[in-house]
Amino acid sequence: MNHRPARVAAIHDLSGFGRCSLSVILPTLSTMGVQVCPVPTAILSSHTGGLGEVEFRDLTSFIPASLEHYQRLGLDFECVYSGFLGSEEQIDHCKKYFASYPEALAVVDPVMGDHGKAYRTYTEAMRNRLGELVQVADVITPNLTEACMLLKIPYISEGLTRQEARSLLAKLGELGPNFVVVTGVQLATGGMANIGYDKGNNSYWVVPCDYVPVSYPGTGDLFASVLTGAFLTGDSLPIAMGRATYFVERCIKTTFSYSSDTRYGVMLEKELSVLTDSANQKDFSLL
Repeated sequence: MNHRPARVAAIHDLSGFGRCSLSVILPTLSTMGVQVCPVPTAILSSHTGGLGEVEFRDLTSFIPASLEHYQRLGLDFECVYSGFLGSEEQIDHCKKYFASYPEALAVVDPVMGDHGKAYRTYTEAMRNRLGELVQVADVITPNLTEACMLLKIPYISEGLTRQEARSLLAKLGELGPNFVVVTGVQLATGGMANIGYDKGNNSYWVVPCDYVPVSYPGTGDLFASVLTGAFLTGDSLPIAMGRATYFVERCIKTTFSYSSDTRYGVMLEKELSVLTDSANQKDFSLL
C-alpha cells in the first residue's frame, strides 16, 4: 500500500523576506503532512509591502518547463494550487497545469488586491483573465476585494447582511468553483468573519474572526494553505475553514503580542505545532 503524503504543485512567488507566498506555504503544508512541490512564478528579495526596492526575477519560462519535466517522469499531484501570478502568460501556463492533472484538487487563490485596491503588479487585463482560472477551480479563496474584482462590482465597504453574504458567495460559485471561501468580510451584525459556500450541498458557512487592530502580509497565503491541507486530509468545508481561521488567528495574536514590525509578517514558526492536531479549529455555523 502506498502511504506517501498528498502532493501539491504550488504555483506561487517566492519572497525571501517578510513571510508570505511560498515561504509560508512550504512549512505550513509540510507540517500538515502534505508534500509541497514549489513552482515559483517569480523570486523576490522581499514582498513589496514597504521593505524598499525589491530585487525581482521573473520565472515565467520555468512554469511550463517544470510541467514538462513532471509529466515526462509520470509524477502525479493530488492538488494544483495557484497564487500570485506575474503576467497573462503565466495564467496560460497555470491553465495547462490544471488541465494536465484533471483529477487533482484545483485551488485558486486569486491574489489581486486588498483593502479595496488592486496590487500594482496586476493589470486590468490580468484581472479580467483570472476568471479563466476560477472557471476550472474546485476551490477559490479570494478576500473581499478580490471577490468584488472577480464579479466586476464595486468594492463593498459596508457590512454585509446574511442575505448579501449568501448572494455574494452564490454569484462566485456561478463562475465555476465547487467551494468558495471569502476571507476578511465585515458583517452587518458587527465583527469580521470568513464565509464559505459548498455548491454541491448548497450550504453556506460562517466562521467569526477575533479582531486584532493590525494587518500583516502573508495571512491570506497561510489561510489558503491550511484550507488546502485540510481538504487533502479529508475535512469538510466548514471544518477546513475553522482550522484555517484558528491557525491564522493564533499567528496574528502571537505576533501582535511581541509588537513585531508588521512588515515582517506573522511569527508562524511559534504556532506550526497547532496544525498537527485537527481539533484546533474555530467554531463554525450556518450562514
